[in-house]
Order: sequence, then C-alpha cells, then structure tokens
Amino acid sequence: MAITIKKVSGRKELKKFIRFNFKMYKGNPYSVPDLYDDMLNTFNKKKNAAFEFCEAEYFLAYKNDELVGRVAAIINHKANEKWNKKDVRFGWIDFIDDIEVSSALLKAVEEWGKAKGMTDIQGPLGFTDFDAEGMLIEGFDQLSTMATIYNYPYYPQHMEKLGYEKDADWVEYKIIPDAIPEKHKRISDLIQRKYNLKIKKYTSAKKIAADYGQAIFELMNEAYSPLYGYSPLSQRQIDQYVKMYLPIVDLRMVTLITDADDKLIAVGISMPSLSEALQKSHGRLLPFGWYYLLKALFMKRRAKMLDLLLVAVKPEYQNKGVNALLFSDLIPVYQKLGFIFAESNPELEENGKVQAQWEYFKTEQHKRRRAFTKKIE
Repeated sequence: MAITIKKVSGRKELKKFIRFNFKMYKGNPYSVPDLYDDMLNTFNKKKNAAFEFCEAEYFLAYKNDELVGRVAAIINHKANEKWNKKDVRFGWIDFIDDIEVSSALLKAVEEWGKAKGMTDIQGPLGFTDFDAEGMLIEGFDQLSTMATIYNYPYYPQHMEKLGYEKDADWVEYKIIPDAIPEKHKRISDLIQRKYNLKIKKYTSAKKIAADYGQAIFELMNEAYSPLYGYSPLSQRQIDQYVKMYLPIVDLRMVTLITDADDKLIAVGISMPSLSEALQKSHGRLLPFGWYYLLKALFMKRRAKMLDLLLVAVKPEYQNKGVNALLFSDLIPVYQKLGFIFAESNPELEENGKVQAQWEYFKTEQHKRRRAFTKKIE
C-alpha cells in the first residue's frame, strides 16, 4: 500500500506526533520517553526561543490509515551561517521496519529543505545542542538517558540503504568514580594555587541564577563553539534555560570555578538519572508522574546512576587541569549521595580534550551514536 505523508497541523496532530515515540517503544526496557509537556513547548513556535533563528515542519507517515512514522524538518539558519552550509536537519524520526516508510519520511524533509534552498540533509539533530541528537548505532541493550535518543537497530540499517553516510559520531561512557584519583588531587592543588582559582558552591537557585546564570550559558557558547553543528545560544534562549534548569538541579552537584576576579572559567552540572522515573511516569507529569520525577531528583532513595549534564571550561583554561579541580569537588558529593556510576552522555569521538578527563577513572565505552548526511537530489 502507498505511504501517505501528512504535515502536522493543530494540537491534536502534534500530540500524535509526540506520543508516537512512546507507542513505538512501550514496554521497551532501554528506551526513555520524552516528557510530554517539554515536547509541547519544544515544538511550539511561540514558546521555544530557538524559533528566533529556526524554522520547522513536522510530518506523519500513514500506511493503511495507520500511523507508522514521524519526522521533524528543521533549518537552523544561525548554524548554517556559522558553518557556511545549506543544511536541512531531520530530527525526532521514528518509523516501523519498512524501508518505504523511512524513505517517504526523509524524502518529505528533503523536498521541504530543497524548496527552501537547502542542498544537504543531516541528522538526527534538533533545533540546537540542547535537543537530543545522533542515532544510536551501538549499545541497544543499554538504558538510555533523558538527554539522548534510543532507537531500534534497524534504524541505521535503513539510513545506509537510503544512501546516507556518516557525518559525525558521538561516544558515551559509563564512569565509575570510586575515589578521587591521586593525580587529580595533585593537579587540583597545583592549578588552584598557580592560577588563584576558587571553587564556588550555592544553596539557593535564585542566588546562583542571579550571580552566574548568564555567565554559565555564555561560557557554554564560548567552550562549545568549535563543536559539530553548534550554534550560539541567543539571549532569549539563555533567559529561558536559566529559568528552566537552575531551579530543578540539586546544587550540591553543581560546581563553579572562578578566577581571582570572580569571573567564571568552568562549570560542572550533574543530576540523578531520570531514566527510570520517566519510564514509570510514561513521560507524563499527571496524574502521578511528578512523584517519580521528584523522588528521583530529591529523595534519599534516588537512582544509582548519575547524569553528567554539562562540563564547560573556558578555552584558555582547557588542558590545564581545571576538569580535575571540578571533579575533585564533585566526587565526594557523588559518593555521599550513593551514586555507583555516571553516564557521560554524548561526546564527539574526536573531542580528545573531553575524553582525556576520564583517563584516570574506570570507564566503559558502551554506546555510540551517529549523525548522517546526504546530498539532496
């Protein structure tokens, strides 16, 4: 039967688009559902600040009147300008194991992008780096995280059959911080004295937001600027993320490093894994999903897995041991709170600066994900 592609219009179809992923992976022990309310805001052109420089359309695939796939088509004009490209992105792609379905979905993205003057297609990518990116190609038997994509093994097989090639790979690690490595201790003491650095901790979300909220995301823009596909956060995005993220993190697991003038030069932010909580809540806050999420975040019987959400170091301080100072402060906190291991979340495979920070820990590279690309014909 022919595949019908329908452009999403209205809240009812957007709900189908968002919840199709949950339907596809219901009962899967490794998939972690998106939080429905977050997705509503992400795809809302009035609420998502990324629409200042992005445009998008969302498509649903039907076969015999049954919903069998979805995909978002995105153009990030700021990223295209920064990297001198004409790329249309595909993201939030899901499909049954039918090559006609995956082909029709990607063709819809290609045609939409071509009509907008784009010459290449790449993905899976979101609006910005704050969205999940990269199709899983290794680690299908590993629990996913809140910040990453889970997909069935046949997804990358379809991409290769359809002529897509590797554009970039990310690797992920399980990190077991048994104790602060001795070398970390020595490096931490040395660089703290050498550069007159200070460790700053906060107990008030309002206070950290007021003092360093802006600086944290400005530091991200500076530290992440050279990374694949990165587009700088706008002021509206920074304001949005300060309000969205800082109030929900456990500030014990947030460490700031400043110089002698109290200028921010590094930040490390981590939080308890929400993977199991999101599975139990089915990606919904109501009626009882909020309980599982709050339990994972703040109660004593939290998950044993830790998510390393953000590590950013000012470029001139990279490769000087500042990461060791961050983790020398954070590891005792992790141990006190009872975490057994940490998830690094995706790191570009060629990003040696990031991966070097794990060399003194027990690690296991347990997942790999890929962004694909293709010329639009």
